[in-house]
Amino acid sequence: MSEIRNLINITDLTVEEIDGLIATADDIVANHSAYENICAHKKLATLFFEPSTRTRLSFEAAMLELGGSVLGFSSANSSSAAKGESVSDTIQTVGCYVDIIAMRHPKEGAPIVGAQRTTVPIINAGDGGHFHPTQTLTDLLTIKRKKGRLNNMTIGLCGDLKFGRTVHSLIEAMLRYEGIKFVLISPQELAVPEYIKEKMNAAGAEWKEVETLEEAMPELDILYMTRVQKERFFNEEDYIRLKDSYILDLDKLQTAKEDLTIMHPLPRVNEISVEVDDDPRACYFFQALCGKHIRMALILFLLGIKREA
Repeated sequence: MSEIRNLINITDLTVEEIDGLIATADDIVANHSAYENICAHKKLATLFFEPSTRTRLSFEAAMLELGGSVLGFSSANSSSAAKGESVSDTIQTVGCYVDIIAMRHPKEGAPIVGAQRTTVPIINAGDGGHFHPTQTLTDLLTIKRKKGRLNNMTIGLCGDLKFGRTVHSLIEAMLRYEGIKFVLISPQELAVPEYIKEKMNAAGAEWKEVETLEEAMPELDILYMTRVQKERFFNEEDYIRLKDSYILDLDKLQTAKEDLTIMHPLPRVNEISVEVDDDPRACYFFQALCGKHIRMALILFLLGIKREA
């Protein structure tokens, strides 16, 4: 029996494996009919202890488009976690019923606990403010499709960089590619954590911190917007004070490059004005579509399934 592969952090995958997933995602688009029943009789469990729209539904759509089936729950209240069941027990139980599990949990490290007891592959679909590796795969596919490369570019990360797990995972992923410069755009209260800065320094990456979108905009190839997450705050007054710190509108885009790629993991609150949606540089809904394609590729990879040539 082959060893079970899990995806907890984006660094669980090599650069070559990421390249392979991107290639599979592109092949899925080019040869969709070849994948329609490739996961027939396979089952995916979506165990979401925290609310989600795009991640949960894209996982479910991915498995259904591969010909598999889906079961699970969309909140902790609708599972035995509401009765006090541990994550470990939930994972061991669900592993008896399915072939692969996608799990989201509000506590950092919960998927690691689950992975220690799993009998089927586990995908971390987000654990608190820690990691969100499948969003990072989505981001990498989006960047590759829009830019044609994953190296030699300047990436601006804007908004909640302290609690933003999508930001932390993307930085970790991009540190493995050459010529990447990071511009970190946030209020001091929401700055990137020190351990992320230490990783950038250890990798020899070029990075700087600024406090306004305007001073960063002209040099950016990618602008990655994030919302200020109310659920990550202990103090509502701090949330109210900071939630509107950065709002991207057409006026702020006047100094941007013509081929800037504007990304956002969504959901959006008001950090990107709806007037930006019609700008050809806005890619966040295309990004959501890429999420389905890359999750299809990931399911196949972790299940060890390849389409016949």
